[in-house]
Amino acid sequence: MDTQNTPVHISLWHADFWILAITNLLITMSVYMLIPILPIWMLGTAGLSQQAVGTVMGVYGIGLFLLGGFCNWLVQRYRRNRVCLWAIALVFLSLLGCWLVERELQQSWLQYRLLLFLRIVLGAAFGLVQMILSSTLIIDKSESFQRTEANHASAWFGRFALSLGPMLGIVFARTSFSPLFASAALALVAYLLLATVKFPFRTPDDGVKKISGDRFFLPDAKWLFLNLFLICLSVGILMSTQYTAMFYAMVMVGFAIALLAERFAFVDADLKSQVVAGSILIAAALMMILTRKQMVVNYISPVFVGLGIGLIGSRFLLFFIKLSKHCQRGTAVSTYMLGWESGLAAGLFVGYFFFAEDIHLALSASLACLILAFGLYVVFTHQWYIRKKNR
Repeated sequence: MDTQNTPVHISLWHADFWILAITNLLITMSVYMLIPILPIWMLGTAGLSQQAVGTVMGVYGIGLFLLGGFCNWLVQRYRRNRVCLWAIALVFLSLLGCWLVERELQQSWLQYRLLLFLRIVLGAAFGLVQMILSSTLIIDKSESFQRTEANHASAWFGRFALSLGPMLGIVFARTSFSPLFASAALALVAYLLLATVKFPFRTPDDGVKKISGDRFFLPDAKWLFLNLFLICLSVGILMSTQYTAMFYAMVMVGFAIALLAERFAFVDADLKSQVVAGSILIAAALMMILTRKQMVVNYISPVFVGLGIGLIGSRFLLFFIKLSKHCQRGTAVSTYMLGWESGLAAGLFVGYFFFAEDIHLALSASLACLILAFGLYVVFTHQWYIRKKNR
């Protein structure tokens, strides 16, 4: 049977790797905290239109691509850990700027324009952080035979942030402490943690182009990118309808089950099984939310969502890595990140811009996107991947 599993090496989990993984968790949480709290404030206190809110949430996805072409030149020209620290500092300043806009400004037209700028900068800075942290620094701190496991484990920390970030933001929103300031504080802690890890100096390669696709985007993975984008588009639309800490807490439960399922239920399963099972679980969750009103649905459906996202996300990451050629691992991981993040951003844009006043229609659109992604994967993408994989 054509299977693909990630081994476990205890030696991977040394102090520096733990710090890098926790840094990834904290910086991603700081960005994801804005998913529920920023739209609530913009729609309520700021009085912005649903189209304005959708645009502010969506432009983050455009920012993700702005600095990627310079990533390889930056890490070759300067110390790679320092470039990552600069990018985290820019994330911190962007989040702090959002807090200042919320705290100090009253004019809606000025709030809107500043938030657009800050969200684009946030996307650009966070995209660069992920391209260097997940695609370079974590690989540098791992032995060659542990790198797939390192990418897999680090990605799970970032995935946990999709539940922990919004949940923490909602909890802070119920207190007198600003969740936007808390998100900036998390980014600052991530900066301080990364600053404690030492990386040896590496001589830069000669003739490095200022703009290139290295460490940025892998063209050979375009169909995997599109398929992942559509799945995350569906999830992003769903998240535009959810504002309770309980929902995101139960998503975390689903993530925990997904981790166990990877090690036991899917250990010898066919490659296609995780994506198929994950898609069915998310579709079942959407159908329950659409058609049932019982209280138990509020607990079961987000567990299914977390379980589905966890299974799909971890399998797609391995697909991207296995599709890459020698020395393209970092580029493959960056491409996976771009598909994940831009899909979520596009989903938030669509959810708020078009469906903010009709949750039923938003959930229906989410289900339609998921069905489209599932059909593309089963009919085309999986067979294409089997033909093209290099590892």
